[in-house]
Amino acid sequence: TADGSISVGQSVLWNGKKSTVRYIGEVEFAAGEWVGLELTDGKGVHDGSVLGVPYFACPAGKGVFAPAAQLAGGAASLSPAMVASSGSAASKNEGPTFLPSKDKSTDGSTSLGQSMTWNGKKAIVRYIGGVKFGKGEWVGLEVTDGAGVHDGTVMGASYFECPAGKGVFTQVAK
Repeated sequence: TADGSISVGQSVLWNGKKSTVRYIGEVEFAAGEWVGLELTDGKGVHDGSVLGVPYFACPAGKGVFAPAAQLAGGAASLSPAMVASSGSAASKNEGPTFLPSKDKSTDGSTSLGQSMTWNGKKAIVRYIGGVKFGKGEWVGLEVTDGAGVHDGTVMGASYFECPAGKGVFTQVAK
């Protein structure tokens, strides 16, 4: 990382999962410095490529990105924001707990359920609001004619539900 606290090849914990740092730097899908991880334990969301941009290589379903602040260099404590709700005492038959969505974007230009085009692909708005992986207002989309990246759950937080590999997030156009 820019402050030298994390380096490529280092073993870290993310959301309680053992991981190896494979990339550190800027990404096209969010602002700021991000750390690309290959998960040793657990399931990730990609193979090191996000939205067609290769950042590092790892087996499919083993890659994730996280801000450095959400990583631990050993058995250190985890960020409370990164603990998945699915680990609660709730019934195992219950699905994930979704973060609440707004009905409309702050500027009124985007509404839940709205059909739109994202990067030339048809999509439906499934979430509007804040996210744990970036600042500002974001829109969660289910891509209906093409590939996305996730299933509505990103970095342990469930925002909406869609088929695996059909979900994407984008910021509200300014």
